[in-house]
Amino acid sequence: MSETALITGSSGGIGYELAKIHAMNGDNLVLIALDKIRLDEIKKDIEEKFKVKVYTIEKDLTSAGAVSEVYDDVRQQMISVDYLINNAGFGDFGHFAESDWNKQERMINLNITALAHLTRLFLPEMIKKERGRILNIASTASFQPGPTMSVYFATKAFVLSFSEAVGNEVRDKGITVTALCPGSTETGFHAVVMGDSNLLKERKKSSPEEVAAFGYRSMMQGKAVAIHGFKNKVMASLVRFFPRALVVNVTRRIQEKKHL
Repeated sequence: MSETALITGSSGGIGYELAKIHAMNGDNLVLIALDKIRLDEIKKDIEEKFKVKVYTIEKDLTSAGAVSEVYDDVRQQMISVDYLINNAGFGDFGHFAESDWNKQERMINLNITALAHLTRLFLPEMIKKERGRILNIASTASFQPGPTMSVYFATKAFVLSFSEAVGNEVRDKGITVTALCPGSTETGFHAVVMGDSNLLKERKKSSPEEVAAFGYRSMMQGKAVAIHGFKNKVMASLVRFFPRALVVNVTRRIQEKKHL
């Protein structure tokens, strides 16, 4: 019997790669993104290649009521979600006092509110079925504050903490919750947030394909926290042993160097 994966932010990057992995494994898909033309292309391509059903929803999850509309749409289609993948998110760079509040609010709405609301809506059905898996895309930014990207780092800290807590609550109900924490990845995120940085060109970034494959394996294994890359795992562990003030200062210097 085919299962269904719902994936937000699925028009490119990690979300798109996760969609392909699920399709290769015979899962039907519910794909959510802003770009309808791209969604239609993906739907046609995946259905032809993998012979699975793909249902697309064009939706801005930062807008009020959007998550409830997605849930109602899925229910009207009589689709039962077995895998919930909260991938959609974005960031911004700059000092908070000088930031565009509308953009910061949209970031909070997408990275935190939409993720939590989707989980709240689809989790009860999983509990009723006594099976289901949730994959929330966090970041290595989850492990420390991030001056010059303060709201983004804080939203990802929420994703990590929220995922671990909810995962603990449902671990005896046949459901797993995994927080995937990738480091620097070759996606549109960096083009938008980081700009044309020579330093970033020189640094080796992970491909969305390898991050998605790692995330899928981790989800299927039921891992609570999945940090991609050995160096990232080491750094995430090390920050716990240094004074918070030092960690924040070092993080700021790293962030500022990225934008020289």
